[in-house]
Amino acid sequence: MWVEDWAPRAACKGETPDKLFVRGAEQNKAKVLCQACPVRTECLAEALDNQIEWGVWGGMTERERRALLRRRPDASWRAVLEKARTAHAPVPVAAGV
Repeated sequence: MWVEDWAPRAACKGETPDKLFVRGAEQNKAKVLCQACPVRTECLAEALDNQIEWGVWGGMTERERRALLRRRPDASWRAVLEKARTAHAPVPVAAGV
């Protein structure tokens, strides 16, 4: 299920922006914060669809996002990521099986 109002649920909501808008090797530290974020996909879609150029969003650096945007410049990233999430969602196991 896609979360429209994702920012209040983000793992980084209590962090200072200085932790997410860093350069070089510090970006890898910022990406760790995103790993278990419940709204990582929504955050990444926001950054890609709005071509946000700075910071770590959805676990990706600006360089990583630019590479995706070059490969699919006209994509609706929300649609792409929502479809991928649905396709890779775990299948519920029936009770008593």
